[in-house]
Amino acid sequence: MLFASMLVLGAIIGFVGAGGAGVTIALLTVGFGVPIHTALGVALAAMVFTMISGTISHFRQREVLVRTGAIIGLGGIFGAFVGAAVSDRMAGPLLTTMTALMLFTSAILLYIKVYQGDWLKRHFPVRETLLTGRKLWVYGIIAGIINGFLSGAFGIGAAAFIQLTLLCVFGVPLLQTIGTCMMIVLPISAAGGLGYLFNGHLDFTIFVQTLLGLMIGAWIGAKWTHLAPRPVLKFFIVALPTTGALTMFLNH
Repeated sequence: MLFASMLVLGAIIGFVGAGGAGVTIALLTVGFGVPIHTALGVALAAMVFTMISGTISHFRQREVLVRTGAIIGLGGIFGAFVGAAVSDRMAGPLLTTMTALMLFTSAILLYIKVYQGDWLKRHFPVRETLLTGRKLWVYGIIAGIINGFLSGAFGIGAAAFIQLTLLCVFGVPLLQTIGTCMMIVLPISAAGGLGYLFNGHLDFTIFVQTLLGLMIGAWIGAKWTHLAPRPVLKFFIVALPTTGALTMFLNH
């Protein structure tokens, strides 16, 4: 049942083109009674493998700013380890509430990005030039630590936060934000997953079923993306994290 459920969820994620880490956590905890700490570890570890293929694909299309991504990712590794350690010391109910809150915040950011683009440009102007030099290192390490901590502590990919940061703070062109974001999430997920493994919160049986279900389902779902009307895709991009957040809020 776990594998079958992840297969369906993976198809939806592949169809939409969104990460779905939060929904994975919600399905594991609410649907299958997996402890929240284990669910976070599984979601982060599974994200490593899904990010690898995406990063390689975008890199081949020259849609990854390697220097920017490497610096932010470096800070993210440290932040993810700290976040996993903090999560280990949090009580299950509190961690569930915080994870749902972060997931809901991510949904709000995605809604603004997808449906309120003009408002976003007025209040968060996009940097016109690419950030370089000392500022890139300082801002990059700080941004990496913050986003890495959020991912490590609450198991979310933090893609919405990272993409907004890349656009507004680092001046990364829109076309390259997705690929660079995937490159950043990759080391963050790996570090966070290792943190949960060291803390004894990574169940390999659940992990294997989750990973295989998501990867196979995503491969199937991606084949249907180009057939879907744009309004349908926009709806599901926002609906996925919203559903995950509400499910966790109402059932923990």
